[in-house]
Amino acid sequence: MHMVSYIVNYDEFHESLMAQNRPTDEVEEIERAYTFAYELHKGQYRISEEPYIVHPVEVAKILLDLKLDKSTIIAAFLHDILEDTDTQPEEILNLFGEDVLKLVQGVTKLGKLHFQSKEERQAENFRRLLVAMAQDIRIIFLKLADRLHNMRTLNFMAQAKQKKIAQETLDIFAPLANRLGIGKIKAELEDLALRYINPEKYYEIAKKIAQTKAQRDQAISSLIDEVSVILNQNNIKAKIYGRAKHYYSIYNKMKKLNITFEQLYDMSAIRVIVDEEKDCYGVLGLIHAKFKPIPGRFKDYIAMPKSNGYRSLHTTVIGPKNKPFEIQIRTLKMHEIAEYGIAAHWKYKEMGSVKSDTKTDAQFSWMKKLVEFDKDSIDSKEFLENVKLDIFSDQVFAFSPRGDVIDLPAGSTPVDFAYRIHTEIGHKTVGALVNGRIVTLNTVLKNGDIVEILTSKQPMPKIDWLNFVKTKSAASKIRLWFKKNKREDNLDIGKMQLESALTKTVFEEYLQSGEFERVAQDMNYKSADDLFAALGYGETTLHKITNKLKKTEPKPTEMVDSYRESEALRHKKPSKKDDIIGLEGMLWSLAKCCCPLPGEPIVGVITRSKGVTVHRLNCKSLFDIEPERMMDVKWSDTISSSIYSAHLRIECHDRVGLLKDIISKISDMDTNILYTSTYVKNKKFGIIDVGIELNSVDVLQKVILNLQSLPDVYSVRRLEQKSHDNRSTYKKQHKPTDKKTNKKHENN
Repeated sequence: MHMVSYIVNYDEFHESLMAQNRPTDEVEEIERAYTFAYELHKGQYRISEEPYIVHPVEVAKILLDLKLDKSTIIAAFLHDILEDTDTQPEEILNLFGEDVLKLVQGVTKLGKLHFQSKEERQAENFRRLLVAMAQDIRIIFLKLADRLHNMRTLNFMAQAKQKKIAQETLDIFAPLANRLGIGKIKAELEDLALRYINPEKYYEIAKKIAQTKAQRDQAISSLIDEVSVILNQNNIKAKIYGRAKHYYSIYNKMKKLNITFEQLYDMSAIRVIVDEEKDCYGVLGLIHAKFKPIPGRFKDYIAMPKSNGYRSLHTTVIGPKNKPFEIQIRTLKMHEIAEYGIAAHWKYKEMGSVKSDTKTDAQFSWMKKLVEFDKDSIDSKEFLENVKLDIFSDQVFAFSPRGDVIDLPAGSTPVDFAYRIHTEIGHKTVGALVNGRIVTLNTVLKNGDIVEILTSKQPMPKIDWLNFVKTKSAASKIRLWFKKNKREDNLDIGKMQLESALTKTVFEEYLQSGEFERVAQDMNYKSADDLFAALGYGETTLHKITNKLKKTEPKPTEMVDSYRESEALRHKKPSKKDDIIGLEGMLWSLAKCCCPLPGEPIVGVITRSKGVTVHRLNCKSLFDIEPERMMDVKWSDTISSSIYSAHLRIECHDRVGLLKDIISKISDMDTNILYTSTYVKNKKFGIIDVGIELNSVDVLQKVILNLQSLPDVYSVRRLEQKSHDNRSTYKKQHKPTDKKTNKKHENN
């Protein structure tokens, strides 16, 4: 039984190899590698009870389908030799050359090194693999093929191991295949991973697809016939065929839109392959003339290719029997790149170095960042997390003023952009222009934005940048700078944050009892001071520390509270009923948790007794709201006299006259101050909360920029308050005890 299995297995490979018309000496060397591997793996069996040689042959078949070079195919046969047999690297070097040996070593797991846990070993395996990949892309082709065959035979593994391997596949290998543009492998990896991570959903989708197959095939056939007639009438040669949607893409869409399988309206799809690029647009015009296109569903990936090189036209139309259909239009070359990705247009020299053009190098420049992450990361787990967040997330492409393209994860800001250009530029950033307009540094960048970074002469990063930077690499560089340059300041900031969270009395009790020393050791810091400093520069968080502290009853803290109330607070102009479009005639109010301002993206939430509450679109409280309770609303373009409130927290170096300067900066913007509340630590660091009145988010951004220009201000950020009249809560928590100190700050 085993012998029959392996013969069939190799015969299929040999048939495919001969069909590619490779040179005779190349075929002989590949077959010699197979024979060598077969002899070494003789007597070894997989969990499936098949001879072990089946696995390397299947891996080689996958790589052969990608039309990879001789060395990669040979390495596929030998990729488990070093790990699973007594063969030494020198033997591979002598028999098959240095190029093959490097590839085999690139995918070989770490064998004899000592690690504290399986997780640490696995993270280091991934780290080694990804860094090696940056040196030679063929290593990742090998690993992807290896993982694909392992996923195809995952049913023989124990259930716990199935889920673990499937999750790794979804987190690391499927995104890798996607970034390399290998749609064929990416889709199969995702479908196989879903089968083991969420088997109920997988088989539910599989069952429903099978039930509707006959009806769907008939609809696709009808559409293909109609499109063929149109193209023949216009003398356009094309191949047209139906395209099956992958289970994972169906699952993702159902999950993202919170809908059932039956509510998916574009389950049927066809693909049109033409000879030339100009024919793509010709076919598109003919299809849109015949079938009504659905607005917002057209995407031109030919003019604007995806980051992995994918090019195609996508449109969704109302086809026969009023059924929506997705249609993809591309050339044969575009199709090969969509299926095989980088393998379709990268060629290798005989010794394995990559020959590529400038366009391809730029397109896959993200691989070079793997080496940068390796240098910046503290350990393998951090490296892996950086890669998952920065390399495998959705991408945004922004431009420098010179036209250089910078690719960043979706949600990135000008600070991420600055650090991606160069670490020193990031450290010296003081402002940014996006498309010629000055913006706050936490502005989320969009595709096509032109970003200009404004810098100072000296490095002056802000610790609060950690609250909004998206890239892990930027965050680690900011933390490293504060760790190296501001230890004393970080120490005081960390203590101040803990005092503010715990109250001064409780903080002192923990300090005297040695509780902070215990927590520091528990969190792998040498001393309490190291723990405070780590909190100060953002390496750890208040939440992590307070969770490890022994609970105690909080007591009142000593707090300096300077408060003044504006007359305008008592005579505030209410917002107009027509300020928001979409709520005409309804009872509505602004959410007190996020205090939205005109110009910000907003959403309405239907309540049981208070009509509609309007929130900022990024308000954290929306996470728990059912989608069906949300309404599409937006600010009117004609808001003029309405007044809204916003709340700012300013972290600063305390000095005489600072509060006066802050008030002056705010007043320069013709903005009214509702209140100020201050807290001072050791006459050195301070927190100032300010409530202001304004009529748009643009005014707020200008106020923040004005305040950030003060040399003694470390950070300015917007607070989400339960109420704009938060001072009563603030005063209860931080009861002033020193009237003289209060007086001093009023004189500031």
